[in-house]
Formats: sequence, C-alpha cells, structure tokens
Amino acid sequence: MKTWPDTLEHLSKPRPRVDGREKVTGRAEYAYDVLPQGWLYAVILRAPVAAGTVTGIDLKAGRRVPGVRAVVLSQPLPARVRFYGQELAAVAAETREACEDALRAMKVQVREEPFVVQELEAVHPHASRVFEEYGNISKAKESRQGDPEAAMEDSSTTVEGYYATAVNLHQPMETHGNTVRFNGEELLAWSSTQGVFGVRDGLAGAMGIPLSKARVITRYMGGGFGSKFPAGAEGRLAAELSKATGGRPVKLMLTRFDESLAVGNRPSCFARVKMGTDSNGRIKAYEMTGFGCAGYAGGGSSEGGSGGASFPANHLYPAENARIDQRSVTINAGSGRAFRAPGHPPGVFIQESLMDQMALALDMDPLEFRLRNDDSPIRRKEFELGAERIGWKETYRKPGSSPGVIKKGLGCAGSYWGVPGGDSNAEVQVNPDGSVVIRCGTQDIGTGTSTLVPLVAAEVLRIDPNLIKGEIGDTRFPYSGGSGGSRTAPSVAPAVFDACVNALEAVAGKSGMKDVRGEKWTEACGKLRYPIVAQGEWKKGPLSSRGAYGAQFVEVEVDTETGFIDLKRIVAVHDCGLVINPLTARSQVNGGIIMGIGGALYEDRIMDPVSGVVLNPNYETYKLPGMADIPEIDVVLLNFPERGVLGMGEPVHIPTSAAIANAVANALGVRVQTLPITPAKVLSALGQTGDDFYQRSLSDLQRALQRVNEVASLPQETLSEFVV
Repeated sequence: MKTWPDTLEHLSKPRPRVDGREKVTGRAEYAYDVLPQGWLYAVILRAPVAAGTVTGIDLKAGRRVPGVRAVVLSQPLPARVRFYGQELAAVAAETREACEDALRAMKVQVREEPFVVQELEAVHPHASRVFEEYGNISKAKESRQGDPEAAMEDSSTTVEGYYATAVNLHQPMETHGNTVRFNGEELLAWSSTQGVFGVRDGLAGAMGIPLSKARVITRYMGGGFGSKFPAGAEGRLAAELSKATGGRPVKLMLTRFDESLAVGNRPSCFARVKMGTDSNGRIKAYEMTGFGCAGYAGGGSSEGGSGGASFPANHLYPAENARIDQRSVTINAGSGRAFRAPGHPPGVFIQESLMDQMALALDMDPLEFRLRNDDSPIRRKEFELGAERIGWKETYRKPGSSPGVIKKGLGCAGSYWGVPGGDSNAEVQVNPDGSVVIRCGTQDIGTGTSTLVPLVAAEVLRIDPNLIKGEIGDTRFPYSGGSGGSRTAPSVAPAVFDACVNALEAVAGKSGMKDVRGEKWTEACGKLRYPIVAQGEWKKGPLSSRGAYGAQFVEVEVDTETGFIDLKRIVAVHDCGLVINPLTARSQVNGGIIMGIGGALYEDRIMDPVSGVVLNPNYETYKLPGMADIPEIDVVLLNFPERGVLGMGEPVHIPTSAAIANAVANALGVRVQTLPITPAKVLSALGQTGDDFYQRSLSDLQRALQRVNEVASLPQETLSEFVV
C-alpha cells in the first residue's frame, strides 16, 4: 500500500481553523476561564527588595483575614532574595479582595542588601555581587575554527562594530497560571502552558505523587512565546494551597505586574564583532566577543544573549576562520527563558548589521555581498525573489543619499532555523460508521495544531476532514513534547501519519479489502464489528524534515526632524517545506514579523536602579506594536512538499529586527547599533539633539566589553559557574 499520495487533496489549501468559531464567539475556555465548583482565588506574596534575606513573615496575620482559607510558604525561612518580586508565600481565599488584604497583613521582615540591576554596571569590579561566593561574570564559552587572527590580519578589508539589544518581556495576552485541584493523592490542573507533559511531571515531582496520579489539560492557551514550559512557582504553590484546603480547586493566575518580574524574558546582548574579507568580497574571518544577561540565573543568557551571536557565523554566511567568546553576566532581576528563536534574533541583528557595514566598506550593494557569501541555494532564491518583490534594483540607494527631511531606506536580512521534529506519538480510533478520532498529547498554543491534526489524517486516509475529530491538550492522550523550537508541526504531523498508516493496515485486515481509502472508506469501516485503535510515533519519512530558510526586506521612511520611523512595507519570503495550511502559515509569518517590529523599535524593559523594580510592567508603559505600527506585509511561502513539514513560528521572527535596522541605517547614512531604535537614538545619532547620550552609551558598552575581556586573566575559581 502506497503510504503517501502523489497529489494532495486537503493539504496546501487554505482551511479555516477548526476552533475559529469558539475563539471569535468567546466560547473557547482558556485556563484563565476555568471555574470549577468550589474554586478559590490565589495570589503570591513577593519580595519587596531586590536583594537580601527574609528572616520572617507574619503568616498568622494573613490567615486571620476573613475569607482566607490557606497560606503557604514558597521556601523555608530564612530565605535569600536575589530579585524584586521573588516568590515568598501564597494565599488562597474566597475573594480576590481577601487575598489582597492578606498580602497587606503579612509583614515581611527582611535584611536588605546592596544590589545591581544594570548590566553594564554589573561588570564593574566594585559592583554588588548577586551571589556572594563568586563574581557577576561567568567563565567563558569559547569556540574557534581555523586561524581567525591570522586570517583577519591577511584580510583585504576589515570592519568592526559594537552592538547591543535590550531585555524583552514575553507579554502574552493570557498571563501565566493554573487552576489546580489536589487532594494529596490525585492532581488535576488546567494550565496555560506550552507543554502539558512537562507541567505534569513538574507538579507530580513537587507534590511527591506518581505521574499516573497527575493530569494536566490545556484546551486553549493565550500566548507564551517560550516562557510557558515549566509549572513554575505559581503551579507548585497552587497545588500546595489546594492540598492545604482539603482539595478545593485553587486558581492562581498571575497579574501583569507579576509577569514583568518573575516568569522570564529575552535576555539582553552586548557584543563586539569584527569581520574580514578577501579582495573578491568573500568572508575570510569572523570574531565575536560578548556577553548576555539573563538576570540572576546567568546560565540563561544562552536563551537570548550573546549565545545566539555565534549562530549566524556558522549558518548564514560561513567563515572558515572564526572565534566566538561568550560569557554571562548576572544581575538582581528575574531570569531569562526561551523566547521565540532563543538567541537568534539578537545574533542575526549583529551579524546582518556587520554585513551591511562590510558592504559599505567594499562599496558593494549589500544584497550582492550576501549572495556572494551565502552557500544556501534556497535562501539565495529567497533573497532574489524578495528583492524583486520590493523593487530593490530600482529603488535601492547608497546610505543617506535619499533627499529631503523624510529619508527613504531599504534593508534586508536572512534566517535559518535547523531544529527538527521528534518525540511525538498519536492514536487513531476508527469507528464502524467511518468517523475517526485522533488523540495526541500535544497542545495548540495558537499556531493551528488542532487544525493540522485532522488535515494530515484526511490526506493519508483520503477522506473528508469533517469525518475526523482531533483531540489534543491532555496528558491522558499519547505523549507529545512541548510546543517550542518550532517543533510541533514537524513532530506531530509524522506521528499522525504513522498512526493513520497503521490504521489503514488494520482496517484493510479486518475488512478483508485491499483498497480502503477514499470512496472505499465507508464500505470498509462498515465491515468492522467494533472500533479499531492504531498507534503511531514520529519516524523519518515523507513528512519529517529540518532546516527552514528565509529572507526579509523592509522599506522605511525616517523623519530626520522627529526621529520617527515609519515602516512602509515588509516582504517576507520563507521556505515552509510542505505547507499544511496556508491560512495558518501566513498567520505565523505575520505574528513573527509583528513581534520582530516590537524588538526593533519599541520593546525595552526598564529597571529602577534605586528600588530594583521593573518600571514599565504593563501594556501602557511597555510599548508594543499597535495596528497603526504594522505596515503592509507581503508574505511569499515557498511550498516544497518533498521537503516534509517544517515549523514556521520562529524562522519568520529571526530576521525582522535586523532587516529593519539595516533599512533605517540605509535611510539615515548613520547606524544605530543598539535595539530598540527609538526616535531619541535616531536624533542623537544624527547630532540633532545637542545631547550625545547615544554615543556615551556606546562608550559605556565598549568599556563594559573591555572589562569582561579582562576577566579572562582572573583566577577561574573567582568566576561564576553559570556558563552560556
């Protein structure tokens, strides 16, 4: 039996989301909406200082508040505090007001200590230490190939630059949290998570029960972007409160302020990079020295700091001679977490900015310079298609040559994402009436997985998708990994394919018919005496794949009197492998680009050096792109069915901020080397404000990087064990 059809009937055609009606009518039940009978509110008491030791908390005062049903500690006292907002205790009550009254009643006794929340200050020799036993700078993670020093010396042209990106907050519409019912023996949690099995395992381990006694459900999830894999302190505390109240369900959903403090971020990145080329404009050498800062958990800087800066040197424009030196710096702030293509957007911003710098030094068109150094035939094709769509040949001008006050500019950047699928299982139940139920423990985090599952099955079985019901988001279903790394579609699709192939063989065997697909399906199923269940798992085959490529082009106008950047158009050309559903695929492209716009122009967590608190913790003060900020987005999907299924969520996000930065530099003739590119930075870089704060910030960056390099000569025992 041929397992995969030569022609597609259901895939690669626009299909409405199967849960679209529920979402637009408000009937979709998110974790935030779950209200089991007898449920209680819960909130977290958080540390009021950025560093110190909590010696006591008046828990009795909280328990005396009318309506309060339980108060639990997050950790034994005395407890070390390493960032403002660290979890100290939690309270469950009949009303939200009672919870808040209890927080005010529970006085915290704390010995406050010096702290540091600014990355460039944390590397100073006299900065406060986040951890007493070692400094704020980690041991280095070094990699090298060839002889970069000699190659750089032998290069015909060299350029170098200093670059930095800010801390970004995830900002999902639905905050982190769970509703948990735990009676001491069995646990049921309705969670806002990207990984139901990871949360199950975490909660079962924390509460000391077998995995078979814990169940996690995620029907709908309102955004996570990499921050919602673990159960977190909020999940564990909800379980402990439920146990303390005799098994009453406890709903602990974080506030927007909580989100800004304690559930992750994309770490900042600081780097010095240098590139050398030969006389033909081919890259000979690449060097990067930098550090990332992921709050108090320095090892997390690989999730978004300088850890990603080495990536494009190896996969976008290869350099035979390269040296990468990465470190991590700790501060008294919440730790980093995975964030939509961890490390790659900052790394590509750095690499692609340097590519434009080199093209300028060579007096070469930046697109031509990329094509000369790009070894990927797919991405070369994408660059060529994107250039044609945006009119690069007709409209590109040398940096700063656009006339008038409103300067026009074009920029481009490429991307690569190589994470493959795997670790997924599926189950197919075929009923005698021909209807089909597919169960998979994956979760739909808004990407359209619940629509993907029946479409893949319909293609294998060659039947109407309306005959197929997909059931996902429950740990009672076959195991599937977390939705991260753009791995969901490449993991789930092959598993559903395998389960359906096994179901076809089972139906053929039970019905006595050789051909059971399409028009023969109902007849074959009618010969079954009872439902047939077939299992499947991820395997290499027609739907397995890895390696997504992309290229984006941006057109901007910049007002040199106000510094305002107006995005006019973005062209995004991306390789999707086999496009399951063009409708949801385009949605992924749009979402990734919009997030890239935020990182390029707006997003920046601001820390108060006096109190250690986040000063812009909500949608009013933490600027995100609005509808008026979104330009025309021209999406070009390259459909390569022979390449199998590829994830789209992260590859489309990687090049956006880099392309925007290059377009702005092309318009101005001056490069802003730190993200976000704000109007104030634009005017300062142009010398329009009488304030050289931008140049001062670059000088501070250079001194900080010099200090980090000097650490290499210190005794290794004085350095943090956190290594990127």
